[in-house]
Amino acid sequence: MTILLFVVGLVFLILGAEALVRGSSRIATVFGISPLVIGLTVVAFGTSSPELAVSVKSVLSSQSNIAVGNVVGSNIFNVLFILGLSSLIVPLIVSQQLVRLDVPLMIAMSIITLIFSLDGNLGRVEGFALFVSLVIYIWFLIYQSRKETSAVKEEYAREFGSDESVKNNWAKNIGLILGGLTLLILGSRWLVDSAVSFAQYFGVSELVIGLTIVAAGTSLPEVVTSVIAAVRGERDIAVGNVVGSNLFNIMGVLGLTSIIAPAGVEVSIAVIRFDMPVMIVVAMACLPIFFTGGVISRQEGALLLGYYVAYTLYLILAVSHHDALPEFSATMLYFVIPLTAVTIVIIALRELRNRKKKQSE
Repeated sequence: MTILLFVVGLVFLILGAEALVRGSSRIATVFGISPLVIGLTVVAFGTSSPELAVSVKSVLSSQSNIAVGNVVGSNIFNVLFILGLSSLIVPLIVSQQLVRLDVPLMIAMSIITLIFSLDGNLGRVEGFALFVSLVIYIWFLIYQSRKETSAVKEEYAREFGSDESVKNNWAKNIGLILGGLTLLILGSRWLVDSAVSFAQYFGVSELVIGLTIVAAGTSLPEVVTSVIAAVRGERDIAVGNVVGSNLFNIMGVLGLTSIIAPAGVEVSIAVIRFDMPVMIVVAMACLPIFFTGGVISRQEGALLLGYYVAYTLYLILAVSHHDALPEFSATMLYFVIPLTAVTIVIIALRELRNRKKKQSE
């Protein structure tokens, strides 16, 4: 029964997110909201709605570890697994706005979240600050949308339909939104309850369950959206969806759950010392990779996927107290990570040098 509830809850979350994204995106076009803003807000935030539903349910049930683990684990999963998988299918194009604004903001908000969490609690003041940052970010996107290119407009029109095709389907689109919200509420309840049962049965902490199974499960809408976008050739949607979802996870999901939780959201020492720093490093790794010609290559995608496998393997070894954990940790800390960092820096410097040479010519 627990496994059945978990699977059904996961399916409800995915279907609910898809319905919510479709209905809200189509209605947004009627009110003249630009396609770029729809892509970076409605689409990205809609695919993150499972994380919001699960985290809110978790804090209301006094299971903060699942709420925090869900957000941190989802952000790590989004970059390493989704971008890695999508770029293996086809090299992904990275827009200059992502390099100049969205990724630096993702890095900054990840660091700020860690600073807010150092006392072991994300209170209402910190939650309000995160949520206000989200409002400011959305306002800036609306302002920037005036510079939107015709190519971007055409791409989102193909994905969500034209204004005329939407105006005649108000009832259908409102039904999609209401149905999506209902599925999200039911799915989040069943997923959280079954995840807690898994943790109790296997003797694994709720934090680890949140960082792995719940995080990957609630990120499935991002997986579907980004992979389909990559296959269709809409490669900037694939990247923008991941970055936008990560920003919403931090500012929206953690912000709202911290405001809603009566005593704030408790953050464990393990998350502060390991998982949040990993989230920050993963966010920072995006910037030099995105610099390399404005494309995430297949080689870089394989590197991202490899790191997600290593991260998951570390969590499994740590939970099981395996004898190989010290050797694995030492190899990653003193060899693999430094070598990767040096490689990324060299690639970034080479790309900057080539750009300067082109400008001088």
